[in-house]
Amino acid sequence: MNNYRKKVSSLNTSEEIDYKDVDLLKKFVAEQGKILPRRLTGLTVKQQKKVAKAIKTARMLAYLPFVSQDIIKIN
Repeated sequence: MNNYRKKVSSLNTSEEIDYKDVDLLKKFVAEQGKILPRRLTGLTVKQQKKVAKAIKTARMLAYLPFVSQDIIKIN
């Protein structure tokens, strides 16, 4: 018997993923600026793809930094 639980998505189904919603996108970015994987976020495949695309768009439009400011100061 498997002891696995079905993971519940951390996003509501009514919550729209938008590249301008920086507060929502920051939940899915690590301190170093990397996009967190599905196994850590608990998102579905569709949601993870939408979040990744929104983060990349937000980076290109300078809503989110590519790299954390802390890492820039260290180097």
